[in-house]
Amino acid sequence: MKKTLLFLILTAGALLAQAAELPLWPEGVPGARNIGAEVRKDGYISNTSVPTLTVVPAAIDRPNGTAVIIAPGGGYVRQSAMREGYQYANWLSTLGVTSFVLNYRMQEFGHPAPLQDVLRAVRLVRSRAAEFGIDPNRIGVMGSSAGSHLAASAGTLFDHPAGRTGAALDAVSARPDFLVLMYPVITLDGPAAHQGSRKALLGAAPSPDLIELMSLEKQVTPRTPPTLLIHTQADQSVPVENSILFYQALTRHKVPAEMYLFEQGSHGMGMRDNLGTASAWPRRAEEWLRARGLLATPQAK
Repeated sequence: MKKTLLFLILTAGALLAQAAELPLWPEGVPGARNIGAEVRKDGYISNTSVPTLTVVPAAIDRPNGTAVIIAPGGGYVRQSAMREGYQYANWLSTLGVTSFVLNYRMQEFGHPAPLQDVLRAVRLVRSRAAEFGIDPNRIGVMGSSAGSHLAASAGTLFDHPAGRTGAALDAVSARPDFLVLMYPVITLDGPAAHQGSRKALLGAAPSPDLIELMSLEKQVTPRTPPTLLIHTQADQSVPVENSILFYQALTRHKVPAEMYLFEQGSHGMGMRDNLGTASAWPRRAEEWLRARGLLATPQAK
């Protein structure tokens, strides 16, 4: 694992130098308003009003046509863009995957702005698949913490009216083909809810209907895409019950799912060493992607 992390560090600069930042809403952000300047500091982003996608290409000698849209976590207050965005994109690049790091709207806008942003990201990437050299049927969404709540929203609410804005791209499917959820916020109801994410997304006094809609274990259907869940017992911020609730819902609806629950590893663990078996989660994730045929080159399929 240490050699892998060293390789990622050495290649990160080169990969990010190739990255291109794309506007998510070139025709104008829906519900736009002036909230002041975006803040980027110490690897975090906050106060986003103009959402973007940053493209991190697959390693030049091994592109396989799979794409992953990455939603960093941060409680819908800020985004851990380096640890849970670009770090994952660099790792995925070594697997031949093209990544799109999503900078989405947060607490300053609240629901449904983040949902609109993630669904627009899926639609945009799918509509430009040939340009990016990817398979339009191999587009996944990966998230961490509240970013996983956003990813799971894409996987359950891809047809919901709140995610549409009347743009021409609404005609393109926003359903992801797979999900990778890292220590996810899933429920916004009951003792397992992450109250900070709930307040930032839904406000201080959301209606019961809105709480139910955004408690995503209640929104799973047979059309929810195959999902990988990764969480730890040691997570003191987002209870592991969140992953368990989603896995149970996926199983009830016969959606292919795999879940790894590790003993060690605090919330926001990223790709750190010295977390016991939890440090090996990237290998388990690679195995899952490979087993689903998502790392096979077009020639090898």
